[in-house]
This record gives sequence, C-alpha cells and structure tokens, in this order.
Amino acid sequence: MKLGEKIRYLREVEGALRGLNRDMTQQEVVRALKKDLGKTISQSYLSQIESGTRPHLTNSTRMLLARFFNVHPGYLVDDPDGYHTELLSPLRVAEDKLDLWLVSGAERFRRDPQLRHALLAISRHDDSRKCLILLGAILDTPQLAERLLQVLKPEENPEPAPSNGRSR
Repeated sequence: MKLGEKIRYLREVEGALRGLNRDMTQQEVVRALKKDLGKTISQSYLSQIESGTRPHLTNSTRMLLARFFNVHPGYLVDDPDGYHTELLSPLRVAEDKLDLWLVSGAERFRRDPQLRHALLAISRHDDSRKCLILLGAILDTPQLAERLLQVLKPEENPEPAPSNGRSR
C-alpha cells in the first residue's frame, strides 16, 4: 500500500472513530491536528502526500501524523511491492477483495445511510463471505426476510393495528 492510500484510509478510520460516519476531510485533519496536538501542517501538503506528488514525509511530519492517527511511525511509508502483513491463503485474498468491494459499494451509496451501514457492517465482519451466503439463504426462504425485519427493526416496519373483530 502506498503512503497516500494509508493516509486516506486513516482519515476514513478517524472519521468513524470520531462519530462522523464518513471520512474526515483533509481540512478537518489539519484543524484537529492544531486542536489536539497544537501543531499543524497545511491542507495542500496533506493533499500532495495523498496524491503521491510528495512521496516521502519529513520526520517531524511523520511523527506528528503517527501521533495523531495513533499508529507506529514506520507505518507511514510505502510498503514494498508484494508486501503482506500476514500469511495469505487464496480464500483470505478473495475475502479481502470482497471486503474492498463492499467498502467501495458503501462509498457509492453514501447518500443511503442504511445501505451504507449494512455494507460496511458486512465488510467489517470476520467472514463477510459467510454473511452474504446467509443473506442469500434468507432471501431464498419465502417471507423470512420480511419476518426478520419485523422482529429486528419494528420501527421501520410498523405492524397493522390489531383488530378487535368488529367492523364499522
């Protein structure tokens, strides 16, 4: 992963941690650096880092961003080609691709908070593949999806008022 991708990812994570339900903007990061740590970098510098125009950080900027995002300073460099943090099986590689696809879909549907939340929840699950297979099984079972929604989200699926048997 390239440094710029890591910074973009950290802005996404930081936005979630701060309850924004979205990525922090570059400008929000700059303001938060000033507020939280009393130091700052310019938004244009952050943009250059993310775009790859500036592929390396100064040591002071690396330390500042590492402190802000709560990561080891060594994380804030480009990974070598072919580098992986863990042993990867073909199934794990497929799972990672699926998770990335789900996150990408969540980003495309950011204006639909319920759908975005559902896609992100599946992508964060330890076995997103199993989640989607389960969803398929639920949808293949007649009326099970509707019954589950009534039980799990009753406020979104109001039940009809009970009838007392009398008609007017």
